[in-house]
Amino acid sequence: MTATSFFDTNVFLYVVSAAAEDAAKREKAMALIAACDFAISVQVMQEFADAALRKKRLGITPEEVRNMLEELAGNYPVLSPTPSLVFRALELSRRYQIRYYDAAILAAAQELGCQTLYSEDLSHGQTYDTVQVINPFL
Repeated sequence: MTATSFFDTNVFLYVVSAAAEDAAKREKAMALIAACDFAISVQVMQEFADAALRKKRLGITPEEVRNMLEELAGNYPVLSPTPSLVFRALELSRRYQIRYYDAAILAAAQELGCQTLYSEDLSHGQTYDTVQVINPFL
């Protein structure tokens, strides 16, 4: 199970957002999904479900959240958490002084062999070991 890119949660939140202020980001996110060989983790699925259901401005129903997650799980590599992934994330968090959950995303991307992590949550252009972070919404 490998991919060249890993998508953080915000990419999928923009795809489903009905908020007018997200229109440009929605277009970028949809183009990115269409163009990339990508993977995600169970953590991304969980964060997506939580944020999509909590942020009413996105205008997404619980059924639409489930449909999106089924689409992702059925068509793209999804990494499940393991104890070794947790320990790797702890190490990355300590070494790079980043939040644990951001480090867990990086650890998952590394484990899947991804070279690029698309995210708004880490430093654009920075390489964390073997994974470079790109903020596609700048």
